[in-house]
Formats: sequence, C-alpha cells, structure tokens
Amino acid sequence: MFVFDRDAYERRVTWYRHARFGMFLHWGLYAIPARGEWIRSVEQMPEEPYRRYFEEFNPVDFDARRWARAAKEAGMQYVVLTAKHHDGFCLFDSQYTDWKSTNTPFGRDIVREFVDAVRAEGLRVGLYYSLLDWHHPDYPHRHDANHPDRNNESVSDEGRDFDRYLDYMHAQVRELCTNYGKIDVLWFDFSYDNLRGEAWRGTELMHMVRSLQPDVIVDNRLEVSGEGYGSLAAGEPTPYHGDFVSPEQMIPPNGIQDVHGNDLAWEACVTMNGSWGYTADDHAFKPAPMLIRKLVECVSKGGNMLLNVGPDARGRFPKQSVEILSQIGAWMDENHDSIYGCGRSDLPKPEYGRITANAETKTLYFHVYENSIGALPLIGVRKEQIDSIRYLASGAEVPISTSWTHSDYPDIVFADLGADPVLPDPVDTVLAVKLR
Repeated sequence: MFVFDRDAYERRVTWYRHARFGMFLHWGLYAIPARGEWIRSVEQMPEEPYRRYFEEFNPVDFDARRWARAAKEAGMQYVVLTAKHHDGFCLFDSQYTDWKSTNTPFGRDIVREFVDAVRAEGLRVGLYYSLLDWHHPDYPHRHDANHPDRNNESVSDEGRDFDRYLDYMHAQVRELCTNYGKIDVLWFDFSYDNLRGEAWRGTELMHMVRSLQPDVIVDNRLEVSGEGYGSLAAGEPTPYHGDFVSPEQMIPPNGIQDVHGNDLAWEACVTMNGSWGYTADDHAFKPAPMLIRKLVECVSKGGNMLLNVGPDARGRFPKQSVEILSQIGAWMDENHDSIYGCGRSDLPKPEYGRITANAETKTLYFHVYENSIGALPLIGVRKEQIDSIRYLASGAEVPISTSWTHSDYPDIVFADLGADPVLPDPVDTVLAVKLR
C-alpha cells in the first residue's frame, strides 16, 4: 500500500519553490509547417504528408548553448524541453523507434546537447514527455478524441494493443531517466477521458521513475490535464500524484490550496504569443512589462511561471521572443531577490501593485506599478516592525514619511518616494522592506 512521504516530498520541491521562474521549449517537426504543435490533430493530417517534415528536418542554426544562455540571462532557473510531443517524434536517440532526430538529416541527439548545455549554465534540467503518441501503431486512432485519424473511416483500431504501447512508453521514459544524467523536472502531458492514472500504468511508471531519479519532481498530468488539481490536492495522494499543479494559460485567482487549505506547489505554463510550437503568423506577443508583472503575480500567490519559447525550423528563437527575454532579464538582473525564494505574504494586495515575501530574510517586497499622490502607504506593516526600506534595484534608502498630509492615518506606515511623480522603473519599482 502506498504511503505518502511528506518529508521526502518537501525536500524534493524545495529548490523548485525557490526558483520560481523557468523556460518551456516546444520544438519538433511541427516547426517546419509552422502552424503549431497540434497541427496533425487540428487539421486531421494523415501520417504520410506529415512524414515529409521528418525527411526535411535539419535545423542548421540549432545551438543548445545559445538557448540555455538566453534562459539564464532572462533570470530563469530551470528549462523544460519537449523530448517527445504528441506527434511521437523524439528529440532523443531512443532505441525503441526510428521516428527520432538522429534519423533525420540533422542526425543529432538534441536532448543530449540540451541537457549538457543547460547544466553548463548552472540551470536545472527538465524534460517533457507526451503520454499521447499519434505515430505509434498501437495508440488508439479511431476511438481517441485527439488522434488525427479519429474521423478517418479507412482506419480501424482492430489489432491495436494499448498495453504494447504502454510498454513502449515506459521504456522510453526509462531511457530519459537513465541515459541523460540527473533530471530535475519530468513533465508528463496529459490525461483525458478514460486515459488517467492507472490507464497509463501510473503506479508502475512512477515506481520506475522514482527508483531511477529519486529527486525528480513530476507534474500532475498523469492524473489530469491543464485543468484539475490531482490527488495531492484532494488529500488522497496516489503513487503517481503530481509534485506540482500545472494550470495552463491562466494564473489561479488565489493560488492553489489542497482540501485542508494548505498552499500547494504550482506552476502557470504560459505562451509568449498564443502558440506553444512555432507559428509563423502568430504575432500576438505579450509585452515584456506584462510578463514581468504576471511573473510577480505568480510568486505573490505562491507559484512559479514557466514561460514558453517556440524555436523556428532553423532552431532559432523568434526575434520577438529574444527581445522579450532580454527585457525581462534586465528587470530580473536588478530585482531577482523579490522573486527567488519568495512567495505570498499575509498582507492585503495593495491597489498599486503586489507583494512578494521572503520569510527566511524577513523581507517584504512591495511591487509598485503606479505612483501615489503623496507618500506611498504600506498597509499592514507597523512602524516598529520596520528595520529599513530600500529601492531594491539601487539599494537607495527610502525614508518613512513624516508628512502632515497623512496624519489622519496614524496606524499606516507611509514611504517617502520623493517629489518626482514618475517611478524609477515604470514597469515595476520594487521596495524591499526589511523587518526586524
């Protein structure tokens, strides 16, 4: 009988709760048609026309070191790469399939180069593995809601053996857990309909993963998809429970708690534009200031942000992504102390921004998005609690205001930001309030 080990769990997720910010990388054959990673399903594209992209795959500009360096310079602490997406194409040299990057004109083990480059930059390594597989002959075709052949009357599921597929899937996960050194994050995707938990032979799978990678943290998608919390949140953890919840394309209004009201580890996975895989005509990129503030929002609610980049067919990050990462990195360079190791505070959210808190250093970080008229109220903090107030970016002292203008509010501490009505950083000016 499975017994949840709370102490082991807390040790596993300690680094993750400190890191707060990671990069997601969606990349594969689908970068060539450039219409998203779900192209086969959305367009109900048969395998044969999709195979041309396999025969063409040769990303001559791919440089894992450049990818890893971009993540580090943006202030990210871990990077997760799609080792295999739903189309079944593997970016690693699996012995169980010919449908892999080493058999394309490119001829290289991309996962090997990725893990080496990410570790060289001092970052944590994450690998994404799709539980779905539209290439494998034993994965359901007609009786699956997502398969490209679901409406193809010339295709049958007769003779397909799902257990044979599961043997294949488990064997590939074993390869990832064995051949590439220490893996920090294993990101499964995803459970749906009747394919949940033990349908994937989840207990067997996680026993194998934990035996090979005892410190790896795993998302909750052996049980759910981008919606749903999983068994840990329900207070009845299964052997294949998720170490963290993975809301997709949204930030939970109040963070995420279990049935007992305790905060859970969670991570909002978010695209820069509207697409995961490279999509040539998707130019709806979120501005860097917005993404900075959304990262702060995640941390202020006790969560992480996993921000996606979809490299193009040549292996390059889109120019817009590079520019956004550069701007985020410039802000993180000065303000990362308000992100790393921080989480929610017990104070009310201020009207002008948000608060992140580092319990270990007894520091509150007030993220100020708009200036006040007069001194800035630090509601919830008493004067006798405060040791110092500093601009985080410069270290400059911010005095406590003694102006008569707020004498009607003797129980509120006001910070004197001076006469300039324009904040030093119009995106997010951070005040570090050190408590005694």
